[in-house]
Amino acid sequence: MSREPRPKPTAVPSPPSLRVRLPDITDRPIRAGFLLMPGFALLPYSSTVEPLRAANQLSGVTIFSWKHVSLDGRPVRASNGIAMVADHGLDEQPGFDIVFVCAGTGIEGFDHGPTLSWLRALARQGVLLAGISGGPYVLASAGVLDGYRATIHWDHMPGFAERFPKLALTGRLYEIDRDRITCSGGVAPLDLMHTLIAAWRGQELATAVSEWFIQSEVREPDRSQRMALQQRFRVSHPKLLDVLAQMEQRIEEPLDRDTLAQRAGLSVRQLERLFRGYLGRTIGAHYLELRLLRARTLMQQTTLSVLEVAVATGFVSATHFSRCYAKRFGHAPRHERRTDGVSDRSHVVIRQVHVAKG
Repeated sequence: MSREPRPKPTAVPSPPSLRVRLPDITDRPIRAGFLLMPGFALLPYSSTVEPLRAANQLSGVTIFSWKHVSLDGRPVRASNGIAMVADHGLDEQPGFDIVFVCAGTGIEGFDHGPTLSWLRALARQGVLLAGISGGPYVLASAGVLDGYRATIHWDHMPGFAERFPKLALTGRLYEIDRDRITCSGGVAPLDLMHTLIAAWRGQELATAVSEWFIQSEVREPDRSQRMALQQRFRVSHPKLLDVLAQMEQRIEEPLDRDTLAQRAGLSVRQLERLFRGYLGRTIGAHYLELRLLRARTLMQQTTLSVLEVAVATGFVSATHFSRCYAKRFGHAPRHERRTDGVSDRSHVVIRQVHVAKG
């Protein structure tokens, strides 16, 4: 049995809490552009564009249209190797109401002048700009997030905060602040698009789209990006969970075993037994792992010196830090960067950008 087309939906006012300036468009489709950066993450991109397609299909009318933009108009590869065909290059002006900048890891050193100029021009024209997954890095590099609230994937946060102090980093699932939108990535764009579709064309259609994708729960933007400690470590013991939380909050100034045990109301021996029983390692080994993982993120995403990273992760000396780092990752901290100070993983993106320039 064929689906009866729904009546053409009408625009509804944007809820004040969104703090977003939405285009008042009812006589034509809302035109979306997707700027696909080399190595963009496919899942967040799909979680952004698919709700637009579903909204058109479920409403029976073309509410949204979209085009893909690459740096040079040629196909661009996602992080998993899939190549996406582009409709336009940066030298074309198709006319968008909103542009989603989709990027992945390795975007930290991005400095492609034509892209940044293109985004600044869109901002001057009043186009809504949205950064998805690593996309906020590109927007911030263009200076169009200065003075705005913004978020980004949790793995990017340490470097992002250090590099862009003129924006207010919140760490939420997504942020909608006036004419700027940022989203942490993963499947969080599904939650973002529910909110945008509801604001643009009503809650009924937004709910239908979310149900279409078997999205049994639409998360509020202030929900945590990361899994709860109980799920992440498969731990149910309340005192151990409390200790794990304290450790994650105290990376720069680690707490010693005695303090952790005392705060939990346990002896050191009891706490060690809990760590070995639930996590299969000692208190010290777990804490060291947390600190080294944070250190690797800082080495990859910031320009902090080895000594500064050591201090930021609770090590008493750069020598001790480097020794622990090499034992854990198989190379010295400085090997995370090239001689120009840019993360090795950034050069995958930068190399592709330089190819586009040529």
